[in-house]
Amino acid sequence: IDVPQQHIENSHRAQDSKGAEELNVMNPFPGDWTGFSDELVRILKEPHFQSLLETHDSVASKNYETPPPSPCSFMDAALNNQPVPPDAVRMVGIRKVSGEHLGVTFRVESGELVIARILHGGMIDQQGLLHVGDIIKEVNGKEVGNDPKVLQEMLKEASGSVVLKILPSYQEPHTARQAFVKCHFDYDPSHDNLIPCKEAGLSFNSGDILQIFNQEDLNWWQACHIEGGSAGLIPSQLLEEKRKAFVKRDLELATTGPLCAGMGGKKKKKMMYLTTKNAEFDRHELRIYEEVAKVPPFRRKTLVLIGAQGVGRRSLKNKLLVSDPQRYGTTIPFTSRKPKVDERDGQMYSFMTRSEMECDIKNGRFLEHGEYDGNLYGTKINSIHEVIETAKICILDVNPQALKVLRTSEFLPYVVFIEAPDFEVLKAMNRSAIESGVVTKQLTDSELKRTVDESERIKRAYGHYFDLCIVNDGLEAAFRSLRLALDKLSTEQQWVPVSWVF
Repeated sequence: IDVPQQHIENSHRAQDSKGAEELNVMNPFPGDWTGFSDELVRILKEPHFQSLLETHDSVASKNYETPPPSPCSFMDAALNNQPVPPDAVRMVGIRKVSGEHLGVTFRVESGELVIARILHGGMIDQQGLLHVGDIIKEVNGKEVGNDPKVLQEMLKEASGSVVLKILPSYQEPHTARQAFVKCHFDYDPSHDNLIPCKEAGLSFNSGDILQIFNQEDLNWWQACHIEGGSAGLIPSQLLEEKRKAFVKRDLELATTGPLCAGMGGKKKKKMMYLTTKNAEFDRHELRIYEEVAKVPPFRRKTLVLIGAQGVGRRSLKNKLLVSDPQRYGTTIPFTSRKPKVDERDGQMYSFMTRSEMECDIKNGRFLEHGEYDGNLYGTKINSIHEVIETAKICILDVNPQALKVLRTSEFLPYVVFIEAPDFEVLKAMNRSAIESGVVTKQLTDSELKRTVDESERIKRAYGHYFDLCIVNDGLEAAFRSLRLALDKLSTEQQWVPVSWVF
C-alpha cells in the first residue's frame, strides 16, 4: 500500500510525543533520583515508622490481648452480684530475684486478697502495673487463697518471670499530700507487733527528718529518710498517740485485725501535731512528729542556751559576747530590789518597784521570773525585742519551760542544750577549775550528781525542742563546737517548724 511520506513522518512525530508523555508520567522528578531514594530509605528506617509497621502486622494477625471491659460494666456486675466476666481478669508479668520485696502489702476483703498499699519507690510503684484495690487471684498459675502471709512468702521466694492474675479495681488514683516531719521518738519496726509487715517498716531515731509520701491509711504512713533509700511504713500520728496514751481498746482492736490491713476504727480528720497549739498534747507530753520545712540560710533572732545549773552555759554565753560584741547581745534582767550604792539602773539590772513588776508579770510581759531573798527577778519580753532591733542575735540562758514561748516565728530561736558530762569527768573539771583559780568552791559529790541527773531529766523532757546538743567536757572545745554550729547557720539550709514559714 502506498502511504504518503508526509503521513509517515507525522505518525512518527505523534508516537515520539506520546512516548515523551509516558516518560514524564513515570519520572515526575526531573534530574537525579539519588537524593529522593536516600530520603525514602531514611524514612523507612525511622523507629516510629518501624513501630507503625509492627503494629500493623500485629493488628492484621490479631496478635494482641483482649482489652478489659469498661469500668462501668465491671462495677455494675459486681453491684448486681453477678459473676465477674472472664475477660475482666488481667495477667500482669513482672521480673524479680528471689528475696526481693515488691513493696506491696495486702488485706483480706470478702475472702479475697486485695492490695492494701503500694510503697512509694518500690518495684510495683515504679512499674505502675498494679494498683491499690486490685484483687490477686493467682501467682504463676497457683491460687493464692486468703492468707496474706502465704501470699507475701510466695512473692518473696518467686524469681525470674512472675505472672499475677488479678481483678482490676479501677479506682481513681489519689494524689497524696507530701510533707516533711522531724521525729521525736525512736522506732524499730522489728519490735512492733502492730505493723502489717515488719519487712516493710522504716526505722528511725529521734531527730531524724522524714519525707511523708502517703497518709491515706489512718494508722500507717509511707515515708523515707531525706538522705535517700527505700520508702517504708511508719506509725501514723493517730496510732502513736493511742499507744502513748495507752488507749487499750483501740490497741486490742488493732491486734485482732487481719494481717497487712489498716486497723479499723472511726475515721478521723488528719492533722499535723503542733506543740504550740495543742495544750492537751503538751500536758501529756506526747512528742511524736513535727512538720518542718527546709529554708535557705538565715540568721536566727535568738540563741537559747539550755542546761542544768552549774553545767557552764553562763560561761559559754559570756565567751560569745566577748568574742563578737557586734554580732551578739543579751538582755538586762529586771528586779524589784533596791539598787546598791554603786549600781546604776540599766547596767547590771533594771530596777522596778515590786507592784510594777507584779503587774507586768500578771499581764504576761515577762518571759520568766522568780523570787530570791524576798526580791523578784525576771526577763522582760520587750527587752529581747530591743536587742533584736539592734541587728544582734540575742543570747538567752533561760529555764527550759520558757521554750514553749520562745520557739515561734517571733523569736526564731536556735536552741542549744549544754549537756553535763559523766560524773567522773565533771568532778575532774571542777577540781581543775579550782586549781587554776577560775572557781573557788569545790562541789560535793551529791551536788555533782545532782547536776548530772538534772541534765538527763531536762534532755528527756525537752529534747524535742533542741537544735543542737553539746557535751561540755571542756569549755574551750564546747565553745568551738558552738561557734562552728552558729557559723553554719549563715551558709547551710535549715529545717525549721513549718509554722515559721506558712
